Amino acid sequence: MGIFICRTNVVHIIIFLLSLLSSDIGFTRRGNATLGINYGQIGDNLPQPSQVLGLLSSLKITKVRIYDTNPQILTSFANTGIDLIVTIENEILHVLVDPQEALQWVTTHIKPYFPATRISGIAVGNEIFSMDDKTLISNVVPAMVSIHQALVQLGLDTYMHVSTANSAAVLSNSYPPSAGSFEDELSGVMKQLLQFLYTTRAPFWINAYPYFAYKDAPTKIPLDYVLFNPNPGMVDPYTKLHYDNMLYAQVDAVIFAIARMGFGGLEVKVSETGWPSKGDQDEVGATTENAQIYNRNLLRRQMANEGTPLRPSQKLDVYLFALFNEDMKPGPTSERNYGLYEPDGTMTYNVGITTLASTTTPTSTSTTPASSSSTSSPTATTSSTAITPATTSASISLTSSATHQASRKGYQSTGSWIFLLLIFQVLHRRLV
Repeated sequence: MGIFICRTNVVHIIIFLLSLLSSDIGFTRRGNATLGINYGQIGDNLPQPSQVLGLLSSLKITKVRIYDTNPQILTSFANTGIDLIVTIENEILHVLVDPQEALQWVTTHIKPYFPATRISGIAVGNEIFSMDDKTLISNVVPAMVSIHQALVQLGLDTYMHVSTANSAAVLSNSYPPSAGSFEDELSGVMKQLLQFLYTTRAPFWINAYPYFAYKDAPTKIPLDYVLFNPNPGMVDPYTKLHYDNMLYAQVDAVIFAIARMGFGGLEVKVSETGWPSKGDQDEVGATTENAQIYNRNLLRRQMANEGTPLRPSQKLDVYLFALFNEDMKPGPTSERNYGLYEPDGTMTYNVGITTLASTTTPTSTSTTPASSSSTSSPTATTSSTAITPATTSASISLTSSATHQASRKGYQSTGSWIFLLLIFQVLHRRLV
């Protein structure tokens, strides 16, 4: 009887070990750390694209997103190895619904520069689904279909994906993350979008700004939680997953919202996130110290190839907003102050990208509003959703400004395979 129990236990252990070998849960190997950045151009004093390349090199950044198809940038970035996502402006989407117009656009704006310029994605519009223009909203997916068909016709579809960047305002609910869902009025168009992304194996892009949530409810949301600093965090009562920062909670809320629509395999990427270094008197938390801590902590996590609690083995791709402070952006002072750099090339603050290591996280900083001044970065669109570790009843804004495959899974390392196989052999000998 004792021998039977022993053999049974050993069999169970072997089955468990084999399940580890065939899963993506343990012993994962991640790719090289990569960070993306948004390169906006709404300024009258910004450096030339050729000069920008030097800054990108010093930051060790190899992925860039721009908000148009500026020929100067596309030409300057040729043969640099920089991965580029371009954007089709909202104003011309209605034209590109026509397949012939879309083919002409791709022939003119993409084909002459590729492959010398490594264009990996085309964003069709920016944050359109959170706007009030119903006609514009209805044009997004048809324009995406036309652009993709043009890429197929020109033999470019295997090199670049087609997607669109979404504001967090597309969510009607995001707290806890497992309750994530899209606005009811967007259900029709969102299903069309998700079906297109699923069919073409393109990612879902989200612009996520924990700063806006904190600014709207600084007494309800712990500053350390939004800044990635050490904090108790929150536990999703349904999944029991622990969240120590708001950005990951926002992303997982999007993943759950997509799954509720029947497309759980889609990859979610962050097309924009950042923190303003300056703001008006009512823009609580917009300080240089907080911006430095948020971006530094985010970059540290990017270098560690982290995933979210829901998808821990899938590295979360993030594009930081933004490269420069842009002096011609409308809106409050914060809009002109998201940049890592001033237009003259000096650092707004030092996030230490080239020297980051997994060391002690900086202490959280003051929540006082910054002085009202000039210069800033993205456009805010608010959402009525709440993501807070402090309360489940607060209604907190999840605003935001202003992509080639579905879920990548981890791979077992060679060492882990050998280790588990050795254990298997030892246990197997005991059975005979």
